[in-house]
Amino acid sequence: MRSRRGRMLLVAVGLSLAVMVPALVLAEGPEQAKAGQAATATDSGPASFDPVAATQAYLAKLSSEQRARSDAYFEGGYWLQLWGFLYGAAVAILLLATRLSARMRDLAVRITRAPVLQTALYWVQYLVAATVLSFPLTVYQGFIREHKYGLATQTFGPWLGDQAKGLAIGAVLGGLALMAIYALIRRAPRTWWLWGAGVSVVFMVFAIVIGPVFIEPVFNRYTSLTDEKVKGPILRLARANGIPATDVFVFDASRQTTRVSANVAGFLGTQRIALNDNLLKRCSLPEIETVMAHEMGHYVLNHISKFLLQIGLLIVVGFAFVRWAFDRVAARWGPRWGIRGIADVAGLPLLVLLLSVFFFVLTPVTNTMIRTQEVEADIFGLNAARQPDGEAEVALKLGEYRKLKPGPVEEFVFFDHPSGYSRILMAMRWKAENLR
Repeated sequence: MRSRRGRMLLVAVGLSLAVMVPALVLAEGPEQAKAGQAATATDSGPASFDPVAATQAYLAKLSSEQRARSDAYFEGGYWLQLWGFLYGAAVAILLLATRLSARMRDLAVRITRAPVLQTALYWVQYLVAATVLSFPLTVYQGFIREHKYGLATQTFGPWLGDQAKGLAIGAVLGGLALMAIYALIRRAPRTWWLWGAGVSVVFMVFAIVIGPVFIEPVFNRYTSLTDEKVKGPILRLARANGIPATDVFVFDASRQTTRVSANVAGFLGTQRIALNDNLLKRCSLPEIETVMAHEMGHYVLNHISKFLLQIGLLIVVGFAFVRWAFDRVAARWGPRWGIRGIADVAGLPLLVLLLSVFFFVLTPVTNTMIRTQEVEADIFGLNAARQPDGEAEVALKLGEYRKLKPGPVEEFVFFDHPSGYSRILMAMRWKAENLR
């Protein structure tokens, strides 16, 4: 579901200055299918089951028009990544070149003498200015395009309301993070990049901890799942895999999207199992089980902790790059832009721009980090739920908005989840081995 990822991304921008922290969520959504449904006409027994043929049979369920539509949507996303980066760079340069950033700093200085509060006041101005300047692209990408491809259900008013909620959350959490980071820059101008990376990770942990309890309910209503035919198997899966869960929650994602999703969200005691109402409406029990088993895999395999460690190391390198590049850029253009140094909050657009360049270049690296964990969770889910056909049906439904069979280089660069073809083939290979 794009809304969850979008919200966590917005929070992450505030928390770590444009460092993207994708939620470990598998967006799923197959149509009704029975467990054990034959994936291929040759599936007459263990000796005759061919995983490759079974995979091709599943892919053949989608028409050429459906494949073309999903390919167009996903491939368009490649260009949006580029245009989003360039648009963001243009916004940052505009704020600097027009000295608007310097004027926002001056306003904050006139209001208060406390550097910490000056940072907070500047952040609110910057966030509003960047949001307004980026609004045309945001509307196209998050509203117009999603409706064009039939993936969104919200009218413009409620959608705009969700954007405002995200803006408010970003203002609060981002303000706290920036106050801490700029305080470190002032106290340790040579080593701030190291300590600042640590602060960013701490705030990411904080966001993950409070997310299920305080952030997600701002956007969706969470209620306890009452259907015991669905709830019982999910809780049995959880108990069998050491997950301390006593309840399963449902959230009303259908008010925003047609996509289905689920998650085992939270950290350090705030974990909870949740699935959206689209998943309940559009999926059979075997499919729901394989989705939930996948999400439990993220928890059991400690993917949150591992991802925080990995992204933390990247942030350290990214902040080191910013420290090196900022001084060189500011030495040439700083006086013209009204920037007085790295500790000057008016330089935030430049800091964000440099971090954006760093992480844009590393897109294949961050995608591979996430994709690797998704593969691990897929394998866990297959072994836990034992529903290979359910997994295949789920992967097919991802074909509504993800290219099913990309080339290897394409998948490496642009996919933060395994392709549908890779997932179905993995499921069919698992099925073949368990038919022996």
